[in-house]
Amino acid sequence: QVQLVESGGGLVQPGGSLRLSCAASGIIFSIYTMAWYRQAPGKQRDLVAHITGGGSTNYADSVKGRFIISRDNAKNMVYLQMNSLKPEDTAVYYCWTGRGGYWGQGTQVTVSS
Repeated sequence: QVQLVESGGGLVQPGGSLRLSCAASGIIFSIYTMAWYRQAPGKQRDLVAHITGGGSTNYADSVKGRFIISRDNAKNMVYLQMNSLKPEDTAVYYCWTGRGGYWGQGTQVTVSS
């Protein structure tokens, strides 16, 4: 059974940083692309960043230069380091796996002073 569990969300001031984590189980983690998506209230769920099993990355234009996606295949973990956060980054952030397109439950990130 595939399971993705996100953690690390919270309230942060503009300009601050957060690190999201996603623990994966039930998959051969190292061979699948993993990704982070986000969904703001009243908006569609959008791709933030993805990382292939080989470590190639891709980012949404809105987060390039501020966010970094990484993975630890030995621990079945994927991370999203978010720096220079802006109010428009406020959303529920979801972890996704290319193994069957499963989603985590999401973690709330709120950027506000």
